Amino acid sequence: MATTVALPTLLSLPFSSHSFSYQSHKRGRATIAYRSRWRCSAAEQPRPMKSGRASKKKNTTGEDKGVDPVGFLTKFGISNKAFAQFLRERHKSMKDLKVQLSTRYASLMEMASGYEILGLHRNVQHRVDFMEWAPGARYCALVGDFNGWSPTENSAREGHLGRDDYGYWLIIVEDKLREGEKPDEFFFQQYNYVDDYDKGDSGVTIEELFNKMDDEYWEPGEDRFVKSRFEVAAKLYEQIFGPNGPQTEEELEEIPDAETRYKEWKEKHKDDPPSNLPPYDVIDNGKEYDIYSIVDDPVWRAKFRAKKPPLAYWLEMRKGRKAWLKKYSPGIPHGSRYRVYLNTPNGPLERVPAWATYVLPGVDGKQSFAVHWEPPPESAFKWKNPRPEVPKSLRIYECHVGISGSEPKVSSFNEFTEKVLPHVKEAGYNVIQLIGVIEHKDYFTVGYRVTNLFAVSSRFGTPDEFKRLVDEAHGLGLLVFLDIAHSYSAADEMVGLSLFDGSNDCYFHTGKRGHHKYWGTRMFKYGDLDVLHYLLSNLKWWIVEYMIDGFQFHSLSSMMYTHNGFASFTGDMEEYCNQYVDKDALIYLILANEILHELHPGIITIAEDATLYPGICEPISQGGLGFDYYVNLSVSEMWSWFLENVPDHEWSMNKIVNTLIGNKQNPEKMLVYAENHNQSISGGRSFAEILFGETKECPSNLENPLLRGSSLYKMIKLITFTIGGRAYLNFMGNEFGHPKRVEFPMPSNNFSFSLANRQWGLLMDKGLHDSLFQFDKDMMKLDDKEKILSRGLPKVHHVNDTAMVVSYTRGPFLLVFNFHPSSSYERYSIGVEEAGEYQIILNTDETKYGGEGHIKDDQYFQRTIGRREDGLRNCLEVTLPSRSAQVYKLTRILRI
Repeated sequence: MATTVALPTLLSLPFSSHSFSYQSHKRGRATIAYRSRWRCSAAEQPRPMKSGRASKKKNTTGEDKGVDPVGFLTKFGISNKAFAQFLRERHKSMKDLKVQLSTRYASLMEMASGYEILGLHRNVQHRVDFMEWAPGARYCALVGDFNGWSPTENSAREGHLGRDDYGYWLIIVEDKLREGEKPDEFFFQQYNYVDDYDKGDSGVTIEELFNKMDDEYWEPGEDRFVKSRFEVAAKLYEQIFGPNGPQTEEELEEIPDAETRYKEWKEKHKDDPPSNLPPYDVIDNGKEYDIYSIVDDPVWRAKFRAKKPPLAYWLEMRKGRKAWLKKYSPGIPHGSRYRVYLNTPNGPLERVPAWATYVLPGVDGKQSFAVHWEPPPESAFKWKNPRPEVPKSLRIYECHVGISGSEPKVSSFNEFTEKVLPHVKEAGYNVIQLIGVIEHKDYFTVGYRVTNLFAVSSRFGTPDEFKRLVDEAHGLGLLVFLDIAHSYSAADEMVGLSLFDGSNDCYFHTGKRGHHKYWGTRMFKYGDLDVLHYLLSNLKWWIVEYMIDGFQFHSLSSMMYTHNGFASFTGDMEEYCNQYVDKDALIYLILANEILHELHPGIITIAEDATLYPGICEPISQGGLGFDYYVNLSVSEMWSWFLENVPDHEWSMNKIVNTLIGNKQNPEKMLVYAENHNQSISGGRSFAEILFGETKECPSNLENPLLRGSSLYKMIKLITFTIGGRAYLNFMGNEFGHPKRVEFPMPSNNFSFSLANRQWGLLMDKGLHDSLFQFDKDMMKLDDKEKILSRGLPKVHHVNDTAMVVSYTRGPFLLVFNFHPSSSYERYSIGVEEAGEYQIILNTDETKYGGEGHIKDDQYFQRTIGRREDGLRNCLEVTLPSRSAQVYKLTRILRI
């Protein structure tokens, strides 16, 4: 290897189809990774498959093994031909899409790794690389504090190096050489920014390193043509054109063919001494257009293949980060503000980069900007706690960081970590689900009109502070889920993705289809490869960078149907496969689940779909969408309707049970909640506000509203928790009956924070709210200690609308509810299958929960009677106070 070659830094191009580049991983480790993503328009075109027909056949065979696109239809007895045909067509479209993807990406996982090269990234060759997708732009520049917001200093333009055929722009920002320092002699000089960043360089010069490589790596003779690469060419040139060579064409004579010259050379050197150079021979079968076979020495071949590339010598050339800081100052310092400048057919634009990881929203009429987040390795966050094991059942605590404090302000990640996480652990939940964490423009939108999908909201803190929140949650044994909105995006042009590059068809559909009919948001173009690249990379980003354990996909009906889910569904199967169904959106959801579950086998994905799309939780190989859970949205709507519109004595037990049981397909994968944030934020009232709105004591001859409210609150929570699937959700504060709704600061309330907080102080006083919290904790213990949610599905065997009594079993547990507002029952017969002794382990009427304690201690144990009831072999005669519920556990089985 020559030691005198020194190329300019800019010639260290990442444009070639294969290059070594630097990756920074989540735990502060750096690696050299081989990539084949970036291609320049002036370079080679996208690599075609070696043999399209053969490769496709091979892939098809591998993919289709064990795959039945309509498999789940048989499982559920669905015989609709139109829907079955739709599933087959969807499967074929997905296969075609994967073939198309293979022309640009090595795999689906590589496609979902766009965040590794897009956006701002530190390069080991003392520079920062910026990449952005803006196919409609003619010119791209990076502007910010680092260059005085100049649109010409760091730029690229269409048709030149810096833009590829797909519309991806690359801009290199060189680190600045400090005064008195000389530039590196070699363009490939690398620096340890993360690994061993404090060690500096090894002190070995480049020349010494090359000599060491020659002495230790090459054997005598092997490096002859490495050192003198032009030796053979020079001798041949001298032989033909030198002073002793032929001077005329006649003297030149005819040059013999290669075979003749090879045989002459072999005869001439047959008596040469042994050499370390690789021996070769050529075998020719004598055919005019024969292909020569080159034969080498098997011993030499084995020795050559045993050699490892001299990577160790190459890495030894790297210098430490301190050496870099001594010689250079960062081209873009940590904390610098920046935006991307685009020249488009409609004029110049400045945008917050789509892949920005930290964004400060605009205030006082100023435009938002991105912030380069690259803290020094010694101060960057370091993970301490591993991911907890995935539980068999989910007890989810839904949170919004901003309203999690007691004071009328926006709370921070650090405040949430210090104050709320311990409360969640004490309350007995095993998952926190965060809403509004991803950057959004307006605080009052709660976080659903997302503007920057890769950035945590700067309102709550920095990326490292959010990592600390996740890490501390893991340390407490809590999984962390994100409520993620890929079903639509904010329509803001100055901070979001709308009209990002000056065109209307960059990330979103054009025309009416590109706009949500009612919410004023933009709809993604899921059939576009680059949009898929963006969205799938976003999911992987949150898992790799922030150790997120799962996602709830928000409002899927908005994306799965061109009418955005705002249509009446009659239950006809053709409504799930007609012209209003967006096949591309369904394929995106399948790819998302496929990638997520391959990336992290323990990942949890939850579908929030009001239409209960068939097969939503079925395996992808059987024609399903691949989600782990789905949300039964009708439960909270039912409870809200009953509480606000139906007198207590008219509540229908059959309607309650039928709604709670929900979809007959995969009921064990159903997530239910009595109420979440929707009733509060969407202009409704929380259950506590409905039930405890007036807390004044009533005259003795009238019903106590606090007792009524407390009783109903506990019963609603208990039946919702125990009769559903293996997942339950509670919104922050509802576990103790938070008395006020949530209302974010907005113009209609003069931007007041009075309702944008949680009154944790209510738990300090013994009374209604503390009693409700104690009950909620003991209810969580039913699953934490007794595993009630993972003991199979409940078997409802007693529903009496007249007596307003509901009873069902779940494993060894018997649950009995008396919703009647005034009637109590002394010896109410409830059927059970197993004969034995049953003990009350949870009673909503206990005084410690704010009840009246009608059931005495000696009534907590019951023995079965050998009489058939409710179609079961035995029965219990139980005491049922009005508006109360009891959970019995079979503690001893009697054999008859």
